[in-house]
Parts: sequence; C-alpha cells; structure tokens
Amino acid sequence: MIRIINQQKTPSLLVKSKVHTSDVGKAEKWLGYLIGPMGALLLNAVLGTYLNVYYTDVLKLTKVWGGAFLVIFPIISKILDAITNVTIGYAIDHTHTSEGKARPWLLLSAPLLTIAGILLFTVPNASETVQVIWVLLSYNLFYAFAYTIFNMSHNLMVPLSIRDSKQRGSLSIMNQIAQVMMSGILVALVFPMIIMPIIGADKGKWITLMSVLSIIVFPLALLEYFFTKERVTLENQQSNEKNTVPFKKQIRAIFTDKYMLLIYFYFLIYTMGSSIRNISLVYFCNYVLGSYNDGFTQTMISVIGGLPMGIGIFAVWPLARRFGKRNVTLAGFILYAAGGMICWMHPTNMTIMLIGQLIKNIGGLPCSYVFMALFADVLDHMEWKTGFRSDGLAMSVYNIIAIAMAGVCTGLFNGLLTRNGYVAPELVNGVTVAAIQNEAVKNVITFGYVGFEVITAVILVVLLSFLNVEKDIDKKQKEIKER
Repeated sequence: MIRIINQQKTPSLLVKSKVHTSDVGKAEKWLGYLIGPMGALLLNAVLGTYLNVYYTDVLKLTKVWGGAFLVIFPIISKILDAITNVTIGYAIDHTHTSEGKARPWLLLSAPLLTIAGILLFTVPNASETVQVIWVLLSYNLFYAFAYTIFNMSHNLMVPLSIRDSKQRGSLSIMNQIAQVMMSGILVALVFPMIIMPIIGADKGKWITLMSVLSIIVFPLALLEYFFTKERVTLENQQSNEKNTVPFKKQIRAIFTDKYMLLIYFYFLIYTMGSSIRNISLVYFCNYVLGSYNDGFTQTMISVIGGLPMGIGIFAVWPLARRFGKRNVTLAGFILYAAGGMICWMHPTNMTIMLIGQLIKNIGGLPCSYVFMALFADVLDHMEWKTGFRSDGLAMSVYNIIAIAMAGVCTGLFNGLLTRNGYVAPELVNGVTVAAIQNEAVKNVITFGYVGFEVITAVILVVLLSFLNVEKDIDKKQKEIKER
C-alpha cells in the first residue's frame, strides 16, 4: 500500500516520473494520455458492454433467486463501491509525495486491475451458491477497488496536469481519443464483427480472451504513471500549501457550490442515459434490429457511431475555444435528442436507424471530448472561491455517481428482462443457438437503447443553460496564481 505522508518526500518504493518539463510535451501527450490509459479503458469498455451478457447468456444467472440476483447484486455492490470512492478520494487529498497525490494510486491500480479482471470470468463450474459468491467477490474486487483506484487517479490527471487551459484541453482530447479508440473502434467494431461470433456462449473462450485483455492492462497503466506529471499539485507544494482542510469543510464547499452541483446533476442524468444504452446495445442488435451475433448489425451501428467521433477530434476543440465548451455541448444535445427520436420511431429499419445514429453521435461529440476540461474549470472555480482544492473528494463524488447509476441501471434492465420473459441462448454441440424473444422483451430493449436517451438529452439541454462557469475562469486562474 502507498504510504500517505505529511512531508513532501518520496516513499522508498515510489519511482519517479519521466516528465520533467514545465509545459506539456509530446511524450507526455502520446504516452501518458493516449497510449497509457488504453489498457484499462479497453478492459472497462468490454466489461461495460459484455459483462452483463456473460452473466445472462454464458453463466445463465437470470434464474438465480427467481431472477432477483441480477437485479439486487449490482445495486448492493455499488453501496460498497460508494464507500470505497469516498475513502480513496479522501486518501488522495491527503497523499503528499514528490510524485503528486493521485499518481501514486495510479501505480497501485496496475496489478489490481489485471488480477481482478481475470477473476471476473474464471467463475468455477460449481454449485449455484459457489458461483454467486465468486461473482459477488470478483465484481466488487474489480469495481469497488481496482477500477475505482484507477478511475479516480486517471481522471484527476487532466485537472492536475497544468493550469493552462489550452494545454489542459489538448490533454483532455488525447484522453478522449484513447477512450474512442478502445470503445468506439475495438469494442464497437472488432468485437461484434469478429470476436463475438467466434466465442458465442463458450465459457472457455471468454476466459482466454478476458485474461489476455487483463494482462495487457499492467504495462500500459505503468506507462501512464511514468509519463504524467501533477504540476498543479507540485505548484501548491512549492508554495508550502498543505492539505489540512477538514473533511466536513470540503464536503460543505462541494455541496454548496452551484457549478459543482450543476455539473454533478448533469453527469448523473447523462450517465443514466448512457448506461441504459450501453447495456441494451448488444441485446438490441441481437433481437430487435438484427440476429444473434450476426457480425453485421452491431458493426454497422458502431461504424456510424465511430465516424463522427473520428472527425470530432479535429472539429470539437476549435469550436469549444471559439464558442465555449458549455455552448457547443448544449447545441450538441439538441442534435442528440433529434437523432434519438428518429431511431426511436423506426427501431427495426436499418437505413433510418443509421441516419438517426449519425445525427445523434454528431450531437454527442462535444460532451465526449470536453467534459473533463469543463469539470477542471469547476475545480479551479472552487479553489478560487474557497482557497483550497478538493480534487480527490470532488472526483470521488463524480465516481460515486458513475458507479451508482451503472449499478441501478444494470439492475433495472435485468429486472425488466426477467419480468418480461427473456430467454437466454443455448450452447448446442459447440454452437450458440439463440431464442426468439417476445414483444414485451423487445420493447424493453428498444426503449433502453434508443428511447430513454431522448428524454435525458432534453433534460441536459436545460441543465447546461445554467452552467456558465467559463465566463470568467481565466481571471480566476490568474488570481489563484497570484496568491
């Protein structure tokens, strides 16, 4: 475990960063913010899309406890996850080393992610009780500890990297490119087109695949650690600023700031919509728009989703600098709602679905690329307002929202599937044979994938109209430096 200390010196086992410049360099951008995070982001993207499929279609847990297990356990697990988020957030804020306060935890996450990722899928062929216990323990080891530690420290790299908005924005873009390449290309294109038709419901193939992906995480997470630097943290250390702010004072500061509350509520609504969509994606392509693991339907949907994300790398940030991060995001969600409505009206028509998806994904570009930079502006605003930083605690609340919504949405979706009569596929002579789902199940899946996000997009447009933190952020950053 990383030793949390009050003096500014490096623990004996904490290796130093390879970044030594005051400005962001090419190695930092490419290795620390693009390539380094790819392993963990890929693993998480695969789990976000396919772990529930593994539970329902391979392990066939939909009937456990009369269908209640897959409803209750994701929600209950997130309670533990919320506790560890607050604990780790507090620990990050009270970690003082010459390598920063978040990066040491990034280093710790590397082996934990690999071990926990493998355990998620190596569920033994034993009694139902043993399988339930294994799923509970492995799920919480990954999400409540391993990925929580990585995600909190990783997400703090952009806000703590540097105060310069332009350089910080470029790092946010690189981070998002890594996310898009993993989820928008590999998981969205390669998996449905090549990998899923091969592995089907074969447990052994699932274990081999996920073990390889988990092992890849370790060296890449180390790369992110070595090629990042917390300039904001080190700046505060050099000015002899110690984090001795009481926990209650930090909590009060976070939950009484209007911009922080707005961005949290914004993130909560957005996460609800995207979580339900992500869980529903495979089921929608398998049972509503196409056939089970046909290698075509999900690939086409993902191609249309990936094209705007690729173009957005070059278009979004210039627009955000000219019109403001909030403004382009707000305009994007208007398009998002329009595209979603088109899809919702014609869920079984491939041509119309692809047109709607294209409009929707163009609208989602600003949110994908500039959110963390906008969140960093809110953190700077809070520092200007209060005189102290609460990065770890603020990020823990952010993560609690993400994990709570993921658990609630997974449980809700599984409950609706079970209640309406979802039938899992069977493995017959090594070949996966899918069942035909009834109309009630198809309606649940359709609303989850294309309907619910229309509603959340409208709510997000309203929320963003009040989030004008950018209007004087440059002035506030200047005042912070002068202190």
